[in-house]
Amino acid sequence: MIGISKLYCGTVEPSDALRYGRRSSELPSHLLQFSQDKKPVVVWNVTQACNLRCIHCYARAVTHRREREISHDQGLALIDDLASFGVPVILFSGGEPLMRPDLVQLAGYAVRCGMRAVISTNGTLISEDKARELRDIGLSYVGVSLDGMEAVNDRFRGKKGAFRDALEGIRNCRKAGIKVGLRFTINRMNAAEIPAIFELLEREAIPRVCFYHLVYAGRGSDLVEEDLGTGETRRAVDVIIDKTKALHDRGIPTEVLTVDNHADGPYLYLRMLREKNPRAEEVRHLLEMNEGNSSGRGFGCVSWDGSVHADQFWRHYSFGNVLERPFSRIWSDLSDPLMAKLKDKKPHVKGRCAQCRWLDICAGNFRVRAEAVTGDIWEADPACYLTDREIGLDSADAVDSHNRSNRFPTMKPA
Repeated sequence: MIGISKLYCGTVEPSDALRYGRRSSELPSHLLQFSQDKKPVVVWNVTQACNLRCIHCYARAVTHRREREISHDQGLALIDDLASFGVPVILFSGGEPLMRPDLVQLAGYAVRCGMRAVISTNGTLISEDKARELRDIGLSYVGVSLDGMEAVNDRFRGKKGAFRDALEGIRNCRKAGIKVGLRFTINRMNAAEIPAIFELLEREAIPRVCFYHLVYAGRGSDLVEEDLGTGETRRAVDVIIDKTKALHDRGIPTEVLTVDNHADGPYLYLRMLREKNPRAEEVRHLLEMNEGNSSGRGFGCVSWDGSVHADQFWRHYSFGNVLERPFSRIWSDLSDPLMAKLKDKKPHVKGRCAQCRWLDICAGNFRVRAEAVTGDIWEADPACYLTDREIGLDSADAVDSHNRSNRFPTMKPA
């Protein structure tokens, strides 16, 4: 993830992370992305069940819980292993995690084991009582998915009233004193909603928002043609940067991040250079510390049935199952060729990624997106929107083949 407010608005400096020694166990949450040891943040999809049917759901959520869900006791054992392995954060997701009756107990146990527990939810099930329960167990954060204002969001969620219910859940979290933020997946159907989302942040005093780039996984695989083109992506990122700066200039220091496209980092740095921003080189240093995409290294996923994945989007490839071997052993086992390569992707990427001067900052971006489009895990990420010149390719005639070509010429079935 790229902290737009941290980098562009100067709310974080390189010395902030260095002061803690860059150790995951000691860094506060807002600096965790700059850790050096890259102990994995783990997404645990505790259930596939969901009360909504979002058109871009990477988990292909269903209406009822599956029989093959990790049991409560198995979940406690998983949490014990994650804690002893040094996992700094466990993110409870789904489906809709609040569809699982023991979610509060599991999250509370994770907190007692010394981890930071957060949930990713559609927000519609967070009553005042539930918000107080989440507060009382020491939950660190609630991320609520909204993909536009009422009409657009409800179309995405497949249920009329989903926006109003989610907004009520957000208000209940704020009333209970839990940090809450928004999650927004950008695509052609909702990019025009971004300014309204910033207005909502201000109106409801919501302190954080994450703008996610579309990843072609689950039902999101059906939306490839709705992904933004390179020019549209640049415009959307510029709007996010501009709106973030406007809030900070008016004394409303909202935390704004973009997620799932590490081209955002070099793009932001190059913009700061054009603007002659004196903090540009500090930002480059922070981006180098961030190290780009970390799937399979600093970020992992456990599915509802115990399968271990490089991230929550790479569900079609499992490295093992926590019901058979602990996560810590699976994650450290480099006998799997893909796991070994994901620990350092840079020597393996191909095409524009292999030649890119920002490889140390981006780390080759999303491999699962490259695989979805080309069938080759190591090909260039098709969602990179930087021009050939911006990535340092020699092109004397300034012919930007990337921007002039079809981004999705050989889309493979999911």
